[in-house]
Amino acid sequence: MGGVPGAGGGRTLVGSVLATLDGRVAGASDAPDWAAPHLRDDAVREHRERLHAAATTALLGEDDFVRARGAWPPVAGDAAADARDRAFAGWLDDVEKIVFSATMTEAGWANSWVLEVDPFQVASHLRRQRGGDVLVLGGSVVTRLLAVDALDRLAVVWCPEVLGDGPRLFDDDPSPARWTLTGSTVSGTGAHCAVYDRAR
Repeated sequence: MGGVPGAGGGRTLVGSVLATLDGRVAGASDAPDWAAPHLRDDAVREHRERLHAAATTALLGEDDFVRARGAWPPVAGDAAADARDRAFAGWLDDVEKIVFSATMTEAGWANSWVLEVDPFQVASHLRRQRGGDVLVLGGSVVTRLLAVDALDRLAVVWCPEVLGDGPRLFDDDPSPARWTLTGSTVSGTGAHCAVYDRAR
């Protein structure tokens, strides 16, 4: 995937989340109980593969980073794991990772940097550069960047679940924005993998 440039022809900022029918979100790098069956589906794995194939930087909030750091590194060398999961785990190990945190002092993961700044500052800087996509993993940073209209692309796995509680993709008073559906697949579990590009 790729192709829609960021600001001034720079890098494309891609937000990737799992969401429920009532708009609750989790990161694409972890597996809460309600999301785990969907993440194991072929269509969802292929959706994730398309996203990370074009990306050379990952942005994560602290909670999403800590969960991913605990879950994915062992998968990279697990011969019994799905090949697409191993590829994603290997990509996460190798890729430049920026984690936003006010409390962490050491990332504890190769190629990772901890920044105590607003994600919008970093996103704005990266969008002006040349290079691969910037993949934003996890609800906390995606929702922050959506709130300030900083994403070029939004990839959502809409899971047929209703939680009734938890963080939401959009707050109660979002600014108007138009998005164009550019990719759509449905998994065997009924999840809808949708990719939207921001119409500017």
